[in-house]
Amino acid sequence: MTSGELRSGSTRVGFEIRNLSTGLTGVLAHVSQQDGPRVGKYHVNSRDLDRIGAEAVQDAINAADLVVIDEVGPMELTSERFKEAVQAALACGRAVLGTVHRNAQDPVVRTIKSTPGIEVIEVTRDNRSTLPGILVERFKNP
Repeated sequence: MTSGELRSGSTRVGFEIRNLSTGLTGVLAHVSQQDGPRVGKYHVNSRDLDRIGAEAVQDAINAADLVVIDEVGPMELTSERFKEAVQAALACGRAVLGTVHRNAQDPVVRTIKSTPGIEVIEVTRDNRSTLPGILVERFKNP
């Protein structure tokens, strides 16, 4: 699963969520959303996060060689179902490639950062252009 910006002209108004396998998309969070957990100026769309985000991770556990989770951040961490899916991905024995928001504070994030065998690479200005190639090589034969 991935998330990306939703824009109205040059203004970011929210975030999209996408199941990479099925192509199903929804709204992760939006400024005009009236309900759901608030993260900054956005309200999280818990229904789409569970229906698309958590399901995408669960689908990948069951069918993919590589589980991709972009991202484990404050918005995504408002969902217990999503957190359970991330924990299941970490325990499933498949290769997992994910992004973790550097300021996220949650037991799931602490687990990711402290579990032996999980490599955390900080994305910096110096490595961000070469990191995609490094990751492709690392995950070529998961």
